[in-house]
Amino acid sequence: MTATESVTDRTLNTQTAMDAVTLRVGDLENMSSYYANALALDPIEERSRGTEVHRVLGRGTTPMVRLISTPGLPAVDPRQAGLFHTAFLFEDAPALAATVLRAAQDNRGHFTGSSDHLVSEAFYFTDPEGNGIELYVDRGRDQWQYVNGELQMSTLYLDPNAYLQQHLDQQTVDSVAKQAGTVGHVHLQVGDIETARAFYVDTLGFETTVGSYPGALFASAGGYHHHVAMNTWNSAGAGPRAAQLGLGDVAITVPGREDLEALVARLKARGLQFADDGRAVTVTDPWNTQVTIALPGAGVDEVLGR
Repeated sequence: MTATESVTDRTLNTQTAMDAVTLRVGDLENMSSYYANALALDPIEERSRGTEVHRVLGRGTTPMVRLISTPGLPAVDPRQAGLFHTAFLFEDAPALAATVLRAAQDNRGHFTGSSDHLVSEAFYFTDPEGNGIELYVDRGRDQWQYVNGELQMSTLYLDPNAYLQQHLDQQTVDSVAKQAGTVGHVHLQVGDIETARAFYVDTLGFETTVGSYPGALFASAGGYHHHVAMNTWNSAGAGPRAAQLGLGDVAITVPGREDLEALVARLKARGLQFADDGRAVTVTDPWNTQVTIALPGAGVDEVLGR
């Protein structure tokens, strides 16, 4: 660190958050119907761009996923770099349980498990085109534990039927689409952890929260358990992604232009190519995954324009 460089120049603002994830899809109507039915996400707006159709879905006015119709691309390859899962965060256990119930009843997707992570409780699915989904709720930060400065996370058994029996209530089931939700974190598949650390931590400015989990790295801003995670469990040694269905963009928001300026300085110092339109900086990670860091308050038009 130079004499004029501060810690805040090297790390993302503590108010950093995740935004709508972009997926390139082969069957827009089926995928849109799935996210609307299984996750109770309403279509908010859509736009045609050349031969592509972009559709944004979310809860209320909060965009949570953008689907881009690109049916000519190859299918998701689970061994390549890209998306492990998009994690949708809910405010309380009843809202989570009501969404999990809907997802479990839609047989176009697949339930793949549930876990108590100590900091959160989570349920996992794959959508009809093989993109991973996590539905979760956080435990209060006063319940999180640290050992030698590292956050303690685990993968403990969570009985899905018992969870639903305990937390489902009919009023929440009936009003599930009105329950708030957001993208809490994005978990990526990468080729190797050290290269991922150099990009997501050293360059973008996330801070490591869990670095000892085998084959994975968890990082965040502001002390959250993780906004991004990277693993090599299926993708060790993977190189840059070719054009394919699946993850199209990881979206992050920062509070002010000064945060983007600090990011731009880090990108320039490492000789990385990027685009900067004043409100958003776009860069690709070492596996050709696009990452957009933008100012908050973006309307649907701005999300559709990325």
